[in-house]
Amino acid sequence: MTMNNTSNEYNFVEVERKWQKRWEEARAFEAEPIEGKKKFFIIFAYPGISGYLHVGHMRGYTYADVIARYMRMRGYNVLFPAGFHASGLPSVGFAKKIERGDPATIAILKENGVPDDVIEKLKDPYEVVNFFRDIYIDEWKKFGFSIDFRYTLCSIDPGYQRFIQWQFRKLHEKGLLVKKQHYAPYCPRCGPVAVDPSETDISKGGNAEILDFLIIKFRDAEDKSLVYPAATLRPETIFGVTNMWVNPDVEYLVVKIDNERWILSEEGKRKLEFQLGRELEIECRIKGENLVGRRVIAPLINRAVPVYPAKFVDPLVGTGIVMSVPGHAPYDWIALKDLGMPVEPISIIKVEGFSELPAKDACEMFRVKSQEDRDGLEEATKEVYKKEYHRGVMKENCGEFAGMKVSEAKERVKEKLISIGEAINFKEFSEEVICRCGSRVYIKLVPDQWFIKYSDPELKKKTLDHMNKMVFYPKHAGDTIKAAVEWYDDRACVRKGRWLGTKFPLDETWIIEPISDSTLYPAYYIVSKYVNLGLIKEEDLDDEVFDYVFLGRGLPKKGLESVIESMRKEFLYWYPVDINLGGKEHMTVHFPVYIMNHVAILANEHWPRGIFVNWWVVQSKVSKEKLSKSKGGAEPAPKIGERYGIDAIRLYYCHEASPHDDMEWSFDKLENYSKRIRYIWNLFHRLLALDGSDIKFIDHWLISKINSRIKAVLSYLDKFDIRSAASEIFYGIVDDIEYYLKEGGNNKETARYVLERWVKLMAPITPHIAEEFWSLLGKETFVSLENYPEPEEEKISKYVEVGEEIIKRLVEDVKEIIRVTGIIPKKVYIYIAEDWKYDAFRALYRENFNVGSVIKEFIAKGYDKKLVPKVVQDLRRLAFDVPERLIESILEGFKEEKVLKEEIERIVQKIGAEIIVLSERDSKEEHKQKATRALPLKPAIVLE
Repeated sequence: MTMNNTSNEYNFVEVERKWQKRWEEARAFEAEPIEGKKKFFIIFAYPGISGYLHVGHMRGYTYADVIARYMRMRGYNVLFPAGFHASGLPSVGFAKKIERGDPATIAILKENGVPDDVIEKLKDPYEVVNFFRDIYIDEWKKFGFSIDFRYTLCSIDPGYQRFIQWQFRKLHEKGLLVKKQHYAPYCPRCGPVAVDPSETDISKGGNAEILDFLIIKFRDAEDKSLVYPAATLRPETIFGVTNMWVNPDVEYLVVKIDNERWILSEEGKRKLEFQLGRELEIECRIKGENLVGRRVIAPLINRAVPVYPAKFVDPLVGTGIVMSVPGHAPYDWIALKDLGMPVEPISIIKVEGFSELPAKDACEMFRVKSQEDRDGLEEATKEVYKKEYHRGVMKENCGEFAGMKVSEAKERVKEKLISIGEAINFKEFSEEVICRCGSRVYIKLVPDQWFIKYSDPELKKKTLDHMNKMVFYPKHAGDTIKAAVEWYDDRACVRKGRWLGTKFPLDETWIIEPISDSTLYPAYYIVSKYVNLGLIKEEDLDDEVFDYVFLGRGLPKKGLESVIESMRKEFLYWYPVDINLGGKEHMTVHFPVYIMNHVAILANEHWPRGIFVNWWVVQSKVSKEKLSKSKGGAEPAPKIGERYGIDAIRLYYCHEASPHDDMEWSFDKLENYSKRIRYIWNLFHRLLALDGSDIKFIDHWLISKINSRIKAVLSYLDKFDIRSAASEIFYGIVDDIEYYLKEGGNNKETARYVLERWVKLMAPITPHIAEEFWSLLGKETFVSLENYPEPEEEKISKYVEVGEEIIKRLVEDVKEIIRVTGIIPKKVYIYIAEDWKYDAFRALYRENFNVGSVIKEFIAKGYDKKLVPKVVQDLRRLAFDVPERLIESILEGFKEEKVLKEEIERIVQKIGAEIIVLSERDSKEEHKQKATRALPLKPAIVLE
């Protein structure tokens, strides 16, 4: 694009770069404490460093910037910092991809203009961090974010790591660090990984849970040392086992475990090695088909059951061997039915609502016809398990457990099997988990794991009590976060492995994991400015400094009194955080521990005030999968901005969906928002070009409307309802201006009055074009630093706004009658309803729409007995057909006769005929019958 912005073409690339440069040169968004000025401290969840930022990231960051800009224009001193979460595996995983020459990763870098020598350096994860740190800052600037870049931090900066070690020493002082055995997610290549919805360390399986299985030992009938181990979630169903399943096509391993030989799939062996903490010796290999036909002894019941072939057995799940309980497991029931096996199911649980065979009933209930119906089988399985667990009772064929509730029997059978050496505990993910390096993630036994004691009753109570004082956007997000705090147990906080992070101060062979080093970090933003400006060295940051700055303990460090005192004052000024903004994936992990760590360590006046949760940008209507670098399909956001405009993307985020709903990314929709920006550019110039001086009714209307819009926008943005505000600013006001111009509005002063306010209104959402407009209005300041408009109440006129709407509705009604009748009128009679009809309308509201009561009241007043019932019924219908604002005007005493007579010349111009406005009672004799149809807001119309 090369067009000049003084023309009707809009060069968004030129405009956006210009104002980004000017903001930076003027240091427009740098914030310093100002005594007596109200402050607002907002952050967004700092991104993990694993590649370019895409439009999914930028959605949340844009909301943070809109809020920061709005609060700044509302007179707040706003601190808006940003950071980089380099801890954990993302950067390590990225470096490994470069090291092994991953074509897709290298192609993305080259597409973004990265030279070969720089790509070569990215084999080092620390170089990855430094590279993307600069990229992210550049991308944030290109999106117009009003961040104060003096306040930036990175979680692997030495100063930050000293701060995290201080935090953990404080937790230890308070008895909130404990050591115990733990089963943790583990990648064979990368070491321990975090599995949570944020998917910081992984590329698949963020919602996976660790499930507690029991491996039951089924022993070969001819060789009791040969074990067929089956993993199950329902050990109580051992009494209903009819057979075992093996996959005939799988090569199984016979491995030595103590004095036994276990038959396992390759994956089953690996899982057990990680969970037992030792390597298992392979004795031999055996094809699954060679196990078919053998018989095994089920423990507790001492019953021999056959081994049957089943290709549905997944060697990646459990041990690769499955016990079959067809009476109570829909998968087993339908498998036996499909395969035609001669097996009689055994009923072992009595439960109301089911026959002797609940699995059969559930398959019929969910219309499961074959093993291919995975969804139906899942539903059937859940139904059986839920009802049996909560209402089931073990039958008489269950030995010592007969008559016991299933919920109790499950634990008792498990204990019994373990005590007699016929079972062991086993952990399994609820779904497949893949590390960012591409390896499968396993569950590994860690005998000496450190935890943060989030189960501490006092910490929970204080946190929950404080959360009742916090503000959550949306409100229901607070309920989710509270629920997470309530069920939160101790969380593993350190790991061993080849990853980036802070050494654990109590044992430096451990590294603090990424969730645990990203809870109290907003406090370090205050310190980061002093480090970044060279006012204090990172090596001078020790517990003595942090104790004074954050807790007010002790005295400032000698020789650094001035700078440390300044940090303390700044912390007291800015803290607490007013809004922490992050994606919905943080509701059950990051946000709960963010609040709990603040409560655990800082004074209560420094505990968080608010949390804003944004939902995801998703890829399609079908998958609804979160947009993600690790899953592909995530183009770097600034490149899209070069094609459509950054302001267009920002408006797309703000208007297309509520921040609290998932938003499907669509380039077609983005193009529409780009067109909207260009249309607004042209509309601005049309309004700016007006040069008239006459003040008309329509001028009063537009001035009233802009003030009403301002009032509405403030009401929305004060509660951070960004979408509703965007609708008013970029659609409602546009409609108002278009209508004003269409109605012949041409007043220069009116235009300027409206433009100055409109430009300010749009500034938080589309700051670049707003700055350009402000400049075109002859202003030399930044509109971003102006005060947000306040409504001038004295200029808001319900009479004018309602009157204009009445005129518009009347003209539309007359034109519709002309169209339908085909009459070209010379005169149009407008008959206004009599006063008693307005009174009756108000009476309907007073009597809560009790039609009979109102009819009696007005007949008693002497009005026509035949006419009153019809009028009251018509008024009732009218109340549901007319906009609320018009109804309110009638209730407040408005009558349209005055405004129609005042604007009669404009109505004449629109209709092209003489207009006569009369009261219903003054109607011409031949119009009497039609005139009686007149109602409030709906005059009777007669054409001549």
